[in-house]
Amino acid sequence: MKLVFFVLNKEELLDEVLAAFLEAEVPGATILDSEGMGHFLTYEVPLFASFKEIMKGNKPYNKTIFSVVDSDAKVMRLEELIEKVCGPLSEPGTGILFTVPVDYVRGLRRLEEQP
Repeated sequence: MKLVFFVLNKEELLDEVLAAFLEAEVPGATILDSEGMGHFLTYEVPLFASFKEIMKGNKPYNKTIFSVVDSDAKVMRLEELIEKVCGPLSEPGTGILFTVPVDYVRGLRRLEEQP
C-alpha cells in the first residue's frame, strides 16, 4: 500500500482532479488547504519581503490531496489521469505527486465495501 500525496497548484482544477481520483478507483481522499514555503516567507517574514518580485505570478495557495492506495498500478493510473487534467508534472507550477509506503492501516474501507 502507498500513501499518495498530490499538491495541486491550480485550485480551480480541484473538481477535475477529484474526478481523476475516482476514475483511478481511489474512492476517498483528504483535501487540505496548503501554502508554499516561498509564499509564506515572502509575505509573513519581513526579512524575506524583497522576494515579492520573484514570487509574482506564482499561485499563493494550493490544495494538498492525500489517500491510501492499494496498488502501484492505481498510483500509475492516477498519475496519468492527473497529467491529463493538469498537464505534465515535469512542468513547474503544475503540481507535485509523491508516495510514501504504508505498512499498517486501520479503519479504511476497501472499494468493494463502499455503499
